[in-house]
Amino acid sequence: MLTRSLRKEMVQQAVSNHVVSIRLACLAFSISETCYRYQEILVSENEDIADRLIDLREYHSDWGFGLCFDYLRNVKGFGWNHKRVYRIDCD
Repeated sequence: MLTRSLRKEMVQQAVSNHVVSIRLACLAFSISETCYRYQEILVSENEDIADRLIDLREYHSDWGFGLCFDYLRNVKGFGWNHKRVYRIDCD
């Protein structure tokens, strides 16, 4: 069985070569159009979040995740989701 990423690449090739439409290509390779259109979040932005968390922890060693997130969200104005920041913080 082919992996989803390989099937997505096959759909992209079929669509780029103008062989079939996106809808028909996704149907033929058994992936959803949502999967085809999904754009991965930039890794560089995740690295930026990690760097900011490290800097905060160095300066405020007694702050936990909640205070760090609140500071980034409310003082610095970043709109990152708390689940995403927590996932990066745990890594």
